[in-house]
Amino acid sequence: MSHKRIPKRKAAIAAGGVVALGAAAILLPNANASQDGSSSNGAAAAPKTLKASDASDLASQLQELLGEAFAGSYYDTGQKQLVVNVVSGDNNNVIVQAEKAGAKIREVDNSLAELASGAQTLKAKATIPGTAWAVDPRTNKILVTADSTVTGAKWDQLESTVDTLGSGMATIKKSAGTFKTFVSGGDAIFGGGARCSAGFNVTAGDGSPAFLTAGHCGVAAAEWSDAQDGQPIATVDQATFPGDGDFALVKYDDPATVAPSEVNVGDGRTVQISQAADAEVGLQVFRMGSTTGLNDGQVLGLDATVNYPEGTVTGLIQTDVCAEPGDSGGSLFTQDGLAIGLTSGGSGDCTVGGETFFQPVTTALEAVGATLGAGDAAGGGQEAGAGDEAGAGEEAGAGQEVGGEEAGQEVGGQEVGGEEAGQEVGGEDTGQDVGAGADNGDSGLTETH
Repeated sequence: MSHKRIPKRKAAIAAGGVVALGAAAILLPNANASQDGSSSNGAAAAPKTLKASDASDLASQLQELLGEAFAGSYYDTGQKQLVVNVVSGDNNNVIVQAEKAGAKIREVDNSLAELASGAQTLKAKATIPGTAWAVDPRTNKILVTADSTVTGAKWDQLESTVDTLGSGMATIKKSAGTFKTFVSGGDAIFGGGARCSAGFNVTAGDGSPAFLTAGHCGVAAAEWSDAQDGQPIATVDQATFPGDGDFALVKYDDPATVAPSEVNVGDGRTVQISQAADAEVGLQVFRMGSTTGLNDGQVLGLDATVNYPEGTVTGLIQTDVCAEPGDSGGSLFTQDGLAIGLTSGGSGDCTVGGETFFQPVTTALEAVGATLGAGDAAGGGQEAGAGDEAGAGEEAGAGQEVGGEEAGQEVGGQEVGGEEAGQEVGGEDTGQDVGAGADNGDSGLTETH
């Protein structure tokens, strides 16, 4: 696929295909409660049916409400409910309030503080290359993963450290692959002989156009091009890897570049990313990368620590979405257009699967002082998600549901995870295939026509 420069080099970076068209606003469900705190019928309200984005917002608010009683949460995709873990305590009133807000409450043994302490012990005694750990709220334990390189004395060290945490605090899982970052030589965005994928367009703190990608890409090369052996078009401004994250801010060299919060899905079509959002365990997510295209899966853990050969990275999202070399930096998003993460690394590939880790977009934006997209992200000077068209006849109106139901997705006949994902938005065909005809070698750095 060829690139055609358009006036002012309007960039459509967001390197991936957002598969749901229409941005639903995150709204806290109305609690079934009267002003005196009692339910209208005198009984505890049944858990509400929620969209994943609504569940994430509700979880954040309930964490503040419950305080130390909050022990994590996850989204039950089958029941479409938010499950909130609580530790037993004296303040049953706040738990009742949480139920009235629409959550399903589950009493567990391990508090977040205890789980965090266990993670600190692992950091101090078992920071071994090829290991990773994250809190799994579905089991209320720390999920520890060891790749194929962790054997012999290293495995014994890891196992004994987990044992010291006590029964019911952590579990160990073996991975057949090897933890690595997904940078490679090839096509997509290029720098210093490395290939990565662009994540999301942003506006830097000084107002200049830029994009986010993986930090290990940012430290691999200072300048990046949208064509192999091409002239650099963007320069790394900030990069973090290893350490507290895996993200880089890359500024376009041409300050006139217009970098809207859009996604190039091929054949000249773009869709909008409405906003950045935090991940929730159980959330269905989609990843787009220059090597493997579109793939989907679920969030398995938050605040993950990964011990790569290059060093330890903290604060990541753990998923079961596959990825391969060259996908690094690519976008992780939801079906309703929320930016969730940037591809970091993991094990396995898109044939056998594996574990993958992503840099949260929200923390990357905060760290580099950038905002998602540009003020004219919708191409008409309006804020994205405020009634702008989503490129398929569906409006991305704030608070508007697509088809009255959770937005589905049509993936243009492309197989996702070995199964064809041919869902339609709101039960109707939007006429926009996501990924259909898209060239995986296309960096998405410019609009295609």
